[in-house]
Amino acid sequence: MGFTRPRPGREGVTRYQALYDDVKGHRRSAGTFANEKAADKAWQRAETRMAEGRMGNPSRGRQRFRTYVEEEWLPNHQMEAWTRENYSYYLDRHILPWFGSMRMIEVMPADVREWITHLQTENVSAHVIRYCKTILGAIFTAALNDVVHLHPVRGAKSPPVAKKPRAIVTPEQFEKLYLALPPDMKLLAETDIESGLRWGELTELRPRDVDFGTGVLTVSRVVVELSPRFHPEGGRFLIKDYPKDQEHRRLKLSAQIVAKIEADIRERGLGEDDLLFAMPGALSRPASALPGTPMTASMSAGARPGAVCASRHAGRRCLLKLIQSGRPSTGRSASTGIVAPAVVDQAQVRAGAERAIVRYQEPPARFSAPRTRKKAAHP
Repeated sequence: MGFTRPRPGREGVTRYQALYDDVKGHRRSAGTFANEKAADKAWQRAETRMAEGRMGNPSRGRQRFRTYVEEEWLPNHQMEAWTRENYSYYLDRHILPWFGSMRMIEVMPADVREWITHLQTENVSAHVIRYCKTILGAIFTAALNDVVHLHPVRGAKSPPVAKKPRAIVTPEQFEKLYLALPPDMKLLAETDIESGLRWGELTELRPRDVDFGTGVLTVSRVVVELSPRFHPEGGRFLIKDYPKDQEHRRLKLSAQIVAKIEADIRERGLGEDDLLFAMPGALSRPASALPGTPMTASMSAGARPGAVCASRHAGRRCLLKLIQSGRPSTGRSASTGIVAPAVVDQAQVRAGAERAIVRYQEPPARFSAPRTRKKAAHP
């Protein structure tokens, strides 16, 4: 139970300090007042807030924003390693320079709105501003009721992000791309356009993921590229035992692509845990034996300037540029030239591309067309 303690001042004036015990049994001060009645009300209010679960340590709100983020929030907040890397970069670039020296309880909604305006004047893109606002909101959501009692990010508006139309690859463009690819990359491109897998999922495929009897492909792993300081073991690549949506999924492949994958496995003598699309000349070890460094076709440093790039976004831009220009990949040697496929059935490749494009353009069956409201005629 709280109590009031008189404290004689320097000039002989007695002031009264309100004291109470927090949930951990530590004695806290609710302030010092000029009379005993005000001090009694202060420790009573503090105990009431504590009983309602709304009371934290008041001193924690006076710590600097940078201290809270770097020493408490970022090390303990549960997130993917790739997300942690992104968060750290955006914090260092756009958030900590503005809020780092402020105390947690000093950050107000007006400060957040002023920060957003500042980013706009610095020509930061609307997408980056929205992403940084999401990070800032996550920080104060974790601190709410423990460090601060006001969420300054709620209600703050960020500039709108325009949705740009996607460039859909036509069968003719895919055929041009296919002919420009090196022979050891053709099967990777066909599998990608047939399945629509993400790059990290595609480059982690292994023979045991394909059921050759039913043609069903199971997506159960993904590889991500990280800076060594964000990797749990200081490596470059991290294999996760679940895809981005955190659940395994299955999809049906066409008979012709299943046959090609099976023939490629048989020709190269791959085991069940070997990578389907390993970098040429690199050892393909099981994921359990090499947890942090798979040498994959789209992740290796040697393939970065070529048709398949390391970054999941840069890879798509690189492929699109190749399609639009009609030129072979810059990652290949000039003496290699463009090798047209000798035994590939071009009709099957074109048909597979057409099926994938049709599936991409068709809306999902569970969504119905938007209804249009008829306007009533004026009398």
